[in-house]
Amino acid sequence: MAKKLDKIIVVDIEATCWEAKTPENMESDIIEIGVCLLDVHTGEISDNRGIIVKPERSTISDFCTELTTIDSALIEKEGISFADALKTLKKEYLSQSRAWASFGAYDLKQFQRQCTALGKGYPFGPSHINVKTLFALKNKLGHEVGMAGALTKLNIPLEGTHHRGIDDAKNIAKILYRLLA
Repeated sequence: MAKKLDKIIVVDIEATCWEAKTPENMESDIIEIGVCLLDVHTGEISDNRGIIVKPERSTISDFCTELTTIDSALIEKEGISFADALKTLKKEYLSQSRAWASFGAYDLKQFQRQCTALGKGYPFGPSHINVKTLFALKNKLGHEVGMAGALTKLNIPLEGTHHRGIDDAKNIAKILYRLLA
């Protein structure tokens, strides 16, 4: 259970991906952890950053670069290990003491899969908020919509580059605050 309820950690990850099926001997790896803190009282979004992560079990495809704008050069220049990225979440965002949110369950499942596969401790506490489902329920949609669709329905302009974790985390935080207000 979350101990600090002043802020919610909002996360959006980007991972290695391919246009068709996953190539043999490769596994999807997190390559960016977009993260920010949402103040639940004021709506202020702070500490927004993209933590670039070096993939350990795969390479970045041309399709992945087209989708995310993340390429091998950026990974080489700014990338840190997955283990160091997890330490950053725990230390700088207090990820084990705060509720965290993502748009859908993909981010949660990818963290679980990758932590298990690499023998790393899961960086978050048990309090996860699925903003995608919450948005659909709150708006009585009967189905979930993507992040861009949710922003459109709320008349919030999409800020930054879609499919970049740093920008998507901030956009998700805006959606979440609107749902909490």
